[in-house]
Amino acid sequence: MRNKSVKTSLKTLEKKLRTAKEAGENTEELMKQTQSAIHKAAKKGVVHKKMASRKISRLFKFANA
Repeated sequence: MRNKSVKTSLKTLEKKLRTAKEAGENTEELMKQTQSAIHKAAKKGVVHKKMASRKISRLFKFANA
């Protein structure tokens, strides 16, 4: 159950980041929070470290586009 709540919070942060970017807001602080949460989840073993790296890379690519 604990892993499910962490995964859900990751999805929520990702959605917030995407909606903020589409609205034209500054996403720098939100990106730091999202990256930190993904790294923590990978460190705890909730998500695979390569999946975390891939997700962060794609989010940075999206945020900087």
